Amino acid sequence: MNRGNERVVTSWYERLHSTSVQALYLHVPFCARKCSYCDFTSWATRRDDAVLGRYVDTLCVQLDEARELGLLTDCRTAYVGGGTPTLLGPQLLGTLINKVRAVTTSLAELTVEANPDSLSDEVIAALVHAGTTRLSIGVQSLNDEELKALGRLHDARTACERVRAAVASGLDVSLDLMCATPAQTAISWKTTLEKALDLGVGHVSVYPLQIEEGTPLEQALDDDEPAWNDPSVQAERMEQAEEALCRAGMERYEVASYARSGKSCLHNQAYWTGRPYLGLGTGASSLLTREAYEALRSSWTALPAPENDTTRLRLTVTSGPNEMAADVRLSALHAEVEFLNESQATAEDLMLGMRLSRGIGSGLLERAYRSIGTTRVNEALATCEKRGLIARQDDRFVPTHDGWLLGNELYGLLWGLAEESVHAIQV
Repeated sequence: MNRGNERVVTSWYERLHSTSVQALYLHVPFCARKCSYCDFTSWATRRDDAVLGRYVDTLCVQLDEARELGLLTDCRTAYVGGGTPTLLGPQLLGTLINKVRAVTTSLAELTVEANPDSLSDEVIAALVHAGTTRLSIGVQSLNDEELKALGRLHDARTACERVRAAVASGLDVSLDLMCATPAQTAISWKTTLEKALDLGVGHVSVYPLQIEEGTPLEQALDDDEPAWNDPSVQAERMEQAEEALCRAGMERYEVASYARSGKSCLHNQAYWTGRPYLGLGTGASSLLTREAYEALRSSWTALPAPENDTTRLRLTVTSGPNEMAADVRLSALHAEVEFLNESQATAEDLMLGMRLSRGIGSGLLERAYRSIGTTRVNEALATCEKRGLIARQDDRFVPTHDGWLLGNELYGLLWGLAEESVHAIQV
């Protein structure tokens, strides 16, 4: 094996056996109002509700615990998502960001999600002062009719004003935009994209609206499949966005994300490259090595012992915000734990790696050959190639245009290499 391959193998070994996570996610499950299409773990909550302060206090205690367990030693990125973190206001949000900075010593990026209606000048100033580096703003549309149809609280004028204020603060700013939505047309979508590019942001994420089961939107449609959300319309809108954003100097580096040079989101890339991360807060998920899980289990003793062949563990917090506020300790949490063996973890990394435009490289392929088998891996890749979903590019396999638009088909073929279903336990 040459030296380059030795470095690749060492990198994967460290990633799979590290006692520290490389990314941290904090979930703030509070919103001023729940959108009709949203199935995230979040609740409509008043700004003056005492649960907000108690919840932040709990997260701060649990962050200290995680640091004491050595889980944050090598943490490089942090992300505060929701819900609507900016609903916390400048004082509580500043307290939380200051705590993140205190328990992590080597962060390269710290992102906070925001909604325009709660992104005041005071909140922006508090975020800058506390050491935030990025804002991800849920704009969704810059058309008032579309925003009203989505149930958003802001209008287009407010969104533009707040985004400009964030850009002027010096923070890196990303916009979230949504396509294939009620009232949207090709012309209105073009206008939203043009307006977004005029705001001076370095990053844009574009998502087709997913009609999720059990949401008010899904119930209102009464099993109808609206023409505005047809898969062909979703594909047309995504292609329209790619053309406009790339023409303006951005590059699509992930299935839904575009960035100017040097402005891609490091935290999100950790998710797609098999790097361990810790999630704290109601509904937050973690991806842990066996070693990191054992460190967590030394404090959170209700967690089950990993199975003999376990390589990776996924953990999702199921405790609600009031339950977390009542007992702040990690050991008081309830969660679902999933056990992944080596072949399942590798199949997962193959699947997630194909979300990135650069696809999967030789290091991951060599690992897949060892853990899953050369014949099976090559057969799956050949099937993906035959269907036009991937292409060879030097020593890599990258998603094609069809692989980008038909991601679920591509991801399913690669996840199929896992064979067995993942075992989960509730604690």
